[in-house]
Amino acid sequence: METLINTASRQPIGVFDSGIGGLTVVRALMERLPFENILYFGDTARVPYGVKSVETINRYATQITEFLLRQEVKLLIIACNTMAAVAHQAVKDLSPVPVLDVIEAGARTAVSHTRTKRIGVIGTMATINSNAYARAIHALDPSIRIFSQACPLFVPLVEEGWWDHEVTRLTAQEYLRPVLAEDIDALVLGCTHYPLLKALLKDLVGPQIQLVDSAEAMASITAGLLANQKLANPDHDIPTYRFYVTDVPLRFRHIGEHFLGRAMPNVQVVKL
Repeated sequence: METLINTASRQPIGVFDSGIGGLTVVRALMERLPFENILYFGDTARVPYGVKSVETINRYATQITEFLLRQEVKLLIIACNTMAAVAHQAVKDLSPVPVLDVIEAGARTAVSHTRTKRIGVIGTMATINSNAYARAIHALDPSIRIFSQACPLFVPLVEEGWWDHEVTRLTAQEYLRPVLAEDIDALVLGCTHYPLLKALLKDLVGPQIQLVDSAEAMASITAGLLANQKLANPDHDIPTYRFYVTDVPLRFRHIGEHFLGRAMPNVQVVKL
């Protein structure tokens, strides 16, 4: 059995998202786990998922899971909040390897940080309407009060590169006002695009509120799982990073390299 565990430990981590936002999770994994091989799948031809039906999202998530399992990944990470909210069970039912998702990671970290038991959650309309964060947080501590706010303009502003733009600052002030009025002490960034706004948001919310970056939370939880299940890569070689997409939209590589904080080689287009 030990031989099997060691063999699996050299396999890559599979990370997938509806588009490009999950690259913030990949970046956090690269920083936290510098020897792990990583495969990233972004369904760039069919994004956004937030406007699609539950059945469609489940079908897409199943197709991506099957593709990544064929690449012999040792772990699956759902780096899309919409897919995590809707399709986590479908992915888990299909996968013989462990499955982690950003909602569970963000919820666990937020619960560990709050002292007042008042947590704010910001995300896309689909994620907020799903109540997935509220369910995940309440499963850990039913006494916590949650104050949610959809921030639909944040994703296009991030993809425009306006991370510290006055327009973004004013937009954030409007979105955050009702949440900050509730005396929260933790704010979950419930979308994988939002870590790129962390400096601006930190400035707006002040030092008394802990920002919960779901990408960093995921990297921490992944490190723990790999250690506990003896799945950490024992080799300390330069890791392999591969990126699969279903389309290469205009500016994809430019935006992706901003998300990743480094060059994006090995981008391959696949058809599911």
